Amino acid sequence: MSVRRLAEASLQPASFAFNKENAAAAQQWIAKYPKGREQSAIIPLLMLAQEQEGWVTKAAIETISDMLGMPRIRGLEVATFYTQYQLNPVGTRAHIQVCGTTPCMLRGSEALMDVCRSKIHHDQFHTNDKGTLSWEEVECLGACVNAPMVMIFKDTFEDLTPERLAEIIDLYDAGKGAEVKPGPQNGRHGSEPADGLKTLTDEKAILKSTRDKEAKAAAKAAKDAAAAAPAAAPAAAVSPAAPAAAPAPAAPATPPPAASGPVAPSKSSKPKTHAAETSPALNTPSPVKVAPATENGASVRAPRHSAANANQASPEVEAVAKPRSGPQTKAEPATAFKAPETKQPVAKTAKPSLDDKNRPVGVERPATVDDLKLISGVGPKIEAILHSLGIYTFAQVAGWKKAEREWVDGYLNFRGRIERDDWVKQAKALAKGGVAEYIRVFGKKPV
Repeated sequence: MSVRRLAEASLQPASFAFNKENAAAAQQWIAKYPKGREQSAIIPLLMLAQEQEGWVTKAAIETISDMLGMPRIRGLEVATFYTQYQLNPVGTRAHIQVCGTTPCMLRGSEALMDVCRSKIHHDQFHTNDKGTLSWEEVECLGACVNAPMVMIFKDTFEDLTPERLAEIIDLYDAGKGAEVKPGPQNGRHGSEPADGLKTLTDEKAILKSTRDKEAKAAAKAAKDAAAAAPAAAPAAAVSPAAPAAAPAPAAPATPPPAASGPVAPSKSSKPKTHAAETSPALNTPSPVKVAPATENGASVRAPRHSAANANQASPEVEAVAKPRSGPQTKAEPATAFKAPETKQPVAKTAKPSLDDKNRPVGVERPATVDDLKLISGVGPKIEAILHSLGIYTFAQVAGWKKAEREWVDGYLNFRGRIERDDWVKQAKALAKGGVAEYIRVFGKKPV
């Protein structure tokens, strides 16, 4: 947003006061807001000041702020934020705002600006030599269907050509702006098509009075047709003296002509259930009453529940024809990640026997026991189990063969953790040179 500043001090008047008419209007605006919210009236009050003076002066902002009991800086914030307020002197007879947004631009608003440049001033917000006219480019003014357009004070002039705008500017410059009729300048009314209406040319068809007359006429015609039907029945009766004639071949039945007038709503889409609410025989008032057993016999029973059908996907909706639940037909990779809550429980395998030939050889507890917790993956609980197996030193772990590692892994229910953490390599480093060797091999301290 561009920076908006007040006019130079040399252009500012010394004071401001509303005239009698605008002072009364200002009080009416203030009275529209609740007590304690009177400051909200600053926007219409600034507009009143602009209509009176032609632009918003510093004295007007300060006077209105004092009227509303608000800090003057707040009034300055409002006046400098909204572009509807002119902070510099404008033309005394007309300030022309030319819409320059897309619809007006496509319809020739640039040519209208060229007219303003040639007849008023080359630059925006500058008055002509007499100080009677000024102009600016603005954003959408809300009459896009009648583009291009300009606004002068509160009046809009639409469907403009450069020649017509030049005529309007000359009339305002001569003080005859009141003679210019606002709105479209090409002869059309409102926003109707430029070459005249093509739809809704006659409002008779959509008036309520017309619809009421047509409904009454249709009802009268239906009543007359119903009254004429019984009168025609005696004429069709056969005389008893007349010989019986051979029966004529039956003519194909033709549906009676549709009665004109309102048609009762169809009940074909209403559900048929056992519920009393949907039973036509239980309506109130109803000329016919039936027993519940009869009603149930005529009702459509609910289909029997089928778990298999309920589990079957609908191809029309889900684009597949397979059960919604059940075993997966596509096997997932063994390494695929699964959320803990969706993992299937793994059957526990029995611990290997302590008498198994692959069990590492244990020793009696030596005088000096290595701290097996220095091996990543060994905590106090695991260390205690290893001690119970006779494993006390790094050298013992470093000497484990594959079969022995598998036995320990199964005994601890580690599922391959010994291999993943490489206990043997860690134990070899610790057995060889302690923590220093471990750091040299792995580049970090043992955990």
